Amino acid sequence: MSKRWVNRPEGSNWGDFGADDQLGRTNLLTPERVKAAAAEVREGIRFGLSLPLDYPGGNVLNARRHPPRLSPTQLDGVGWMNYPMGKYITGASDVICDDQVLLTLQYSTQWDSLAHVGSHFDADGDGEAERVYYNGYRAGEHVLGPDQSGEPGARALSIDNFAATPIQGRGVLVDLFEHFGRERKIVTFDDLMGVMESDGVSIEEGDMLVLRTGFSELILEMAQSPDKDVLDTSCAALDGSDDRLLQWISDSGISAICADNYAVEHFVGKSSGDNCAALPLHELCLFKLGLPLGELWYLADLAAWLRENNRNRFLLTAPPLRLPKAVGSPVTPVATV
Repeated sequence: MSKRWVNRPEGSNWGDFGADDQLGRTNLLTPERVKAAAAEVREGIRFGLSLPLDYPGGNVLNARRHPPRLSPTQLDGVGWMNYPMGKYITGASDVICDDQVLLTLQYSTQWDSLAHVGSHFDADGDGEAERVYYNGYRAGEHVLGPDQSGEPGARALSIDNFAATPIQGRGVLVDLFEHFGRERKIVTFDDLMGVMESDGVSIEEGDMLVLRTGFSELILEMAQSPDKDVLDTSCAALDGSDDRLLQWISDSGISAICADNYAVEHFVGKSSGDNCAALPLHELCLFKLGLPLGELWYLADLAAWLRENNRNRFLLTAPPLRLPKAVGSPVTPVATV
């Protein structure tokens, strides 16, 4: 396939993993690094890192996203829940339950695919910016919206790439909550490095950075009635406007960022100026680096165990749903120590 771009964004890695790459920095999860991650398993204890799929509740965090709607499957207008099979097959004694769900894929604990956020960028070198995604994949050609012919969805960069080549490797926890509590703390490069130094955390190429802020615990306490004003002013979030922090993410070689908060970065709902990203950390990670972002993970129990045992590393297994053409997915991550 011919190269899709003439220019690549400054600071990006487009083409470094191949002209048609759709895995981005998860390419760094090599067999050697997965073996090193497996060596972090000493006790065989597992921690589930997902919220229930019907949390946070309501749609105050994102007006487009709604809780899942569960219902029985239907046949001839009959819902199959506690269904006696004898009505369907003479003499059968079975009782069947079978259900379906209408699911917003990025409502609760989730992965962002590399098709989740792109940018207006002059990849052609013709002086005009076009809508493009990681590695030069194009809106209207590789990612179809409702205004294009064909079924909407990501023909390239879909979330199922991270299921077909499963996300598994070493997770490294940075416990921001332990240092900042529930204050709304916009975490700069200096803040992050200070916490890592204080807690003896080191990051190696291919590691997945896991950030605990306490946000998901706050959501659980709200019992599916989230208070947006409280959530907007609570817990730490990365400062996507801090160039030194963004440069560290680029230079560190991390393969993913997973956080227990919404959006990973502090989101103010507007850009910082003309032709600037409203979500600069998303733009860097998803658009430039091909580095997936996880949001709304549950990390409290894992963090407590790691701190008690003076550890911060673990085996992290977190493939998304293998759902072709989707731009995000629920995930049920598992940390094994």
